[in-house]
Amino acid sequence: MYFAYRGVSVLVLAPILAMLAALLTNDFPSLYALSNVFMPAAANYIKLYFPVFIAGAIFGKLMGASGAARTLSAFIIKNLGPRHAILSVVLATALLTYGGVSLFVVVFAMYPIGAETFRAAGIPKRLLPAAITLGAFTFTMTALPGSPQYLNTMPTIPFGTTVYAAPILGILAATMMLTLGILWIKFRAGKAIAAGEGYGEDEDTESKDLASTQSPGVLMSLIPILLVFIINFLMTNIYFKSPTVVANYQTLEASINGTWSVILALGFAIAFMLIVFRRYLIDPNKQVFDGSVGSLLPIFNTASEVGYGAVITALSAFLVVKAGIAAIDIPDLFKVAITSTSLAGIIGSSSGGTGMVLALLGNDFLSTGINPEVLHRVVLLAAGGLDTLPHCGAVITLLAVCRLSHRQSYGDIAVVTMAIPLLSAFTVIVVHLATGLV
Repeated sequence: MYFAYRGVSVLVLAPILAMLAALLTNDFPSLYALSNVFMPAAANYIKLYFPVFIAGAIFGKLMGASGAARTLSAFIIKNLGPRHAILSVVLATALLTYGGVSLFVVVFAMYPIGAETFRAAGIPKRLLPAAITLGAFTFTMTALPGSPQYLNTMPTIPFGTTVYAAPILGILAATMMLTLGILWIKFRAGKAIAAGEGYGEDEDTESKDLASTQSPGVLMSLIPILLVFIINFLMTNIYFKSPTVVANYQTLEASINGTWSVILALGFAIAFMLIVFRRYLIDPNKQVFDGSVGSLLPIFNTASEVGYGAVITALSAFLVVKAGIAAIDIPDLFKVAITSTSLAGIIGSSSGGTGMVLALLGNDFLSTGINPEVLHRVVLLAAGGLDTLPHCGAVITLLAVCRLSHRQSYGDIAVVTMAIPLLSAFTVIVVHLATGLV
């Protein structure tokens, strides 16, 4: 956490600390840890998920560069009005995230519009990061069935599920996160306004700049997101469940990959934008290139975190931790959640923690006999809990974009992205164990 605060890249930090951990424990040589544990785990993660990362990054880049993301956000905020500023920002952010726009792109797209809306409503700017994270880092990322965010595709490979896994439990968790998150931020805003606190900053220049930028209309901007929804649904629930298609893959002794539907859906949406949004894209080739390159840092960062986690979990000390969790006299599903959120917290990343859990403990979880769809959803919900500790890269990026500090905004971020999601995860487990709902 200290070195992350100091700005050291995880690409450098993860392998060095993985080797240091091996050196301190003396379980195996540090260079062995690098070459035989760290690198294979990192490479396998890239092999499995690179297509999803690159498709999502290009899609998000085109949505942002064309002005479509900005149009949709502004439309929602305009129609709900400053009186519902908090709900407006959360819903606009959620629409973009659930529509397939990557979390980092959403942060940049939403900040100027969210800042303008909070200023008009007189809500302190320090609460804006909490509203953005509620819409982007919580229910649209881990709970809502069908989400094309790459995190929701990760369990599909080891568990043999789809992105629509455990829809009832997912919707329940999403409803809890959205409702409790909105209530918390509104409560905090009400207290601040009653104490005489205003927006707290001079007018931002970004809002003025956005007004002069040409963008597609609302309906046109919505089409790429609808394409992702519709094609993803049809491919997942009809095409890849067709007996003929299933038989074709069985003859190849291969199983259907749960990420394929999302990749194809994003691909069709990208093709649509390159054709129809061409007039709004100053340089389409550059946007595709920038999106492609932009996918590299996130996936290599996450792969490094997964490699670091592989080394940590290979140490004898981790076996003690694992045995300690296994010895707790609670249902196995609670143990799954505790393990998932703990590893995500250690790494500071939901995707990194999920990658570790799936690669190293996925088979153990399946051997418990728990419904794979429930495992899929619980692993993600729990990983979305402690993932946003202060050293989380997404939190650091968001605060930098909003020009705010941890001291000003992190407390509210922690409530909406850690406390409430963890409560939702454990509530879902209780509901499933009590009713059998999936």
